[in-house]
Amino acid sequence: MLEFTRAAYDAVVDHARRGEPREVCGVLAGMRGAPDSEDADRAESLVTEALPTENVAERPETRYRIDPEELFAVVESIEGDGLEVVGFYHSHPAGPPRPSETDVARATWTDHSYAICALDGHPFVGSWRWRGTDEGFDREVVAVRSERSDA
Repeated sequence: MLEFTRAAYDAVVDHARRGEPREVCGVLAGMRGAPDSEDADRAESLVTEALPTENVAERPETRYRIDPEELFAVVESIEGDGLEVVGFYHSHPAGPPRPSETDVARATWTDHSYAICALDGHPFVGSWRWRGTDEGFDREVVAVRSERSDA
């Protein structure tokens, strides 16, 4: 399961809307569920921050690519804050709310989440955990952590 704080979820959706008609992308930070636990399929991760990055793809209307130098800097910042890279996000402004063939071909971070914000209609954020080249993507439940007041 991939759980977002309300602020992180809203940041992904807002970034996708602002970037339309181009795909946007970014890194998800927080606490990653242990993939080597007894029940790896139920590993839960919490996203506390969605960090936008520049889409440097040649055709940003249908593809996304994070510059490797920017990615390195973002990962260092995340780790410097005591967080982990939970995964990545990108948008599909007019496409399906699932990984495309290109998304499958370019996934590299095993046991990390790849969230997609589809904007065709009402915004929808789905997520898939990359299991590796032979296993591909497994769909995971997306939840938004309810904010509670102490009052």
